[in-house]
Amino acid sequence: MATGFYKVPTPVNEPVKAYAPNSKERKELLDTYHKMYNEKVDIPFYIGSEEIKTGDTVSIHPPHDIKHTVGKYHKAEKKHIDLAIKKALEARKKWAKTPWQSRAAIFLKAADLLAGPFRAKINAATMIAQSKNVMQAEIDAACELIDFFRFNVKFMTEIYENQPISDPGIWNRMEYRPLEGFVYAITPFNFTSIAGNLPASPAMMGNVVVWKPARTQVYSAKVLMELFKAAGLPDGVINMVTGDSAMITDTILGHKDFAGIHFTGSTGVFNSFWDNIGTNVRKGKYRSYPRIVGETGGKDFVWMHNTADAKQVATALSRGAFEYQGQKCSAASRAYIPKSKWNEVKNFLAEDLKAMKMGAPDDTSNFINAVIDNRAFEKLTNFIENAKRDDEAEVIMGGNYDDSKGYFIEPTVILTSNPQYKTMQIELFGPILTVYVYDDEQWKETLEMVNNTSPYALTGAIFSNDRYVIDYATDALEDAAGNFYINDKPTGAVVGQQPFGGARGSGTNDKAGSIWNLLRWVSNRTIKENFVPPTDFRYPFLG
Repeated sequence: MATGFYKVPTPVNEPVKAYAPNSKERKELLDTYHKMYNEKVDIPFYIGSEEIKTGDTVSIHPPHDIKHTVGKYHKAEKKHIDLAIKKALEARKKWAKTPWQSRAAIFLKAADLLAGPFRAKINAATMIAQSKNVMQAEIDAACELIDFFRFNVKFMTEIYENQPISDPGIWNRMEYRPLEGFVYAITPFNFTSIAGNLPASPAMMGNVVVWKPARTQVYSAKVLMELFKAAGLPDGVINMVTGDSAMITDTILGHKDFAGIHFTGSTGVFNSFWDNIGTNVRKGKYRSYPRIVGETGGKDFVWMHNTADAKQVATALSRGAFEYQGQKCSAASRAYIPKSKWNEVKNFLAEDLKAMKMGAPDDTSNFINAVIDNRAFEKLTNFIENAKRDDEAEVIMGGNYDDSKGYFIEPTVILTSNPQYKTMQIELFGPILTVYVYDDEQWKETLEMVNNTSPYALTGAIFSNDRYVIDYATDALEDAAGNFYINDKPTGAVVGQQPFGGARGSGTNDKAGSIWNLLRWVSNRTIKENFVPPTDFRYPFLG
């Protein structure tokens, strides 16, 4: 029972460790990496208090060393998904009534565990199975997830503090209840922090969750489940299932107690969920209208005005397009450069790419690692080969690839004469940047191209040293990006600083790691208490 109005610790962004040569954290991380790399893990799925192994397994291979096996995970059957739903709903009876400060304490503990004893393990797991270099793993798997936990606790209290006014003799209150039913969380391979946050944020608000991680992220998902258990999260609040995606999704979306979906992934998959849910709503399958929250694709842009600095733009492209092999929803994928600055930008960009080493993540001199799997490798290399043949395109940097050891693709730059060329429109999700060079005086018309070329509206960046141009471009691109950057790369949103999400084909723009996202996981109840109820039906006007 609450006996005070509790103030939660003021959140601050977790400092990013440098992992400099001979540093303690570098040695600890690489030792953990090599230890885990030489082990074979047998990953169950987690339902209630059980860790279930079916014997129907999938091997896990690092993308940068595809002949090496680090373990396997077990695939669930339909009966297991039904059981996960059952156990979640059973857990809800206690979890939904758990005081908010107790829920907060669990996730604050998770943040501290992640900042300390779990840090090297979660980073190493992300490096091994998702092929992230040391820095990309640190800013994602450790720092961003720590920030999600700590800042979401603060945002939760701000929601609860928002209360209606009262009249004399009347006390009005607002309850923020968890949704009636369970939430389905579906998470991508590319960010361990997203994999942790998508099930955790509804759970923090008192909901129970069935969570399906991406098949290529199960290795670090296991560490997340260990983290949740170590932090004291009760059994059944978050249930992690792995296996056939279509079967799992159809089973969950067809259940009457399905209350919401928290998703990050492709636009096409999200659209299919929306269609499925809509059909079930029309059939009257659900107790209530499910909450549909999704962050999907992106075709993120960098636009340069001729007043901008060429070196700054080139650096934004090098980092924005090629960090984590371009496998970010926010990655710079198309660039618009004025003709007068193109040679400068091109030369600086070429220097950067020439200096980028490629290989396994445990060699900390490697900036580039492998793309996630064979499907990604084949898709991306097909686009590269098509560009080599097309009259409207030219591969001017990179363009080589090799899958004999791992799924390695060089950072590749395509120059196109057609602003509507397919790689200016289609989300590639890899280390490929397409550049269109425009006539300087056509800068306003080019902004219209930026706005209208792609169906997405996730992130985008403009570069200019002219304030009038900055203001004009910001207004012209008002609907083109949910996260908009001025003189900066379009990646690297920080929790509490740049709430993340986009609109159009990029999702519902509910801003993960913000008060707006947490509001989607509560169902408000207004309570009016009258201290002295009336005893006569007559109003004064009747006199």
